[in-house]
Amino acid sequence: MRWPSPLPALLLALPLLAGCVTDEREWMKLNDRYTVEEFRRDREACTKSGKLDDACMRSRGWVAVNPAGKTEAAKDPHARDLQPPSARGGRNY
Repeated sequence: MRWPSPLPALLLALPLLAGCVTDEREWMKLNDRYTVEEFRRDREACTKSGKLDDACMRSRGWVAVNPAGKTEAAKDPHARDLQPPSARGGRNY
């Protein structure tokens, strides 16, 4: 018995899964009260080609709580390095 090729199923599933990618950022208005419905309306209006337009959201008063593309925080120059002595190149006794 020969099994059918999984390629057609894979080609069908990929576009469906691409629609599952979501923007993980959270948005809020700092000085205004707002409703979930207002947020949904603005998010829908600012979504172009499946991607949320940050400038559009900011123009409507929204601020990203956890901005996308945020790099790792700078290392504190006063923080102690907590590696074991063997990893710091010290002598082993």
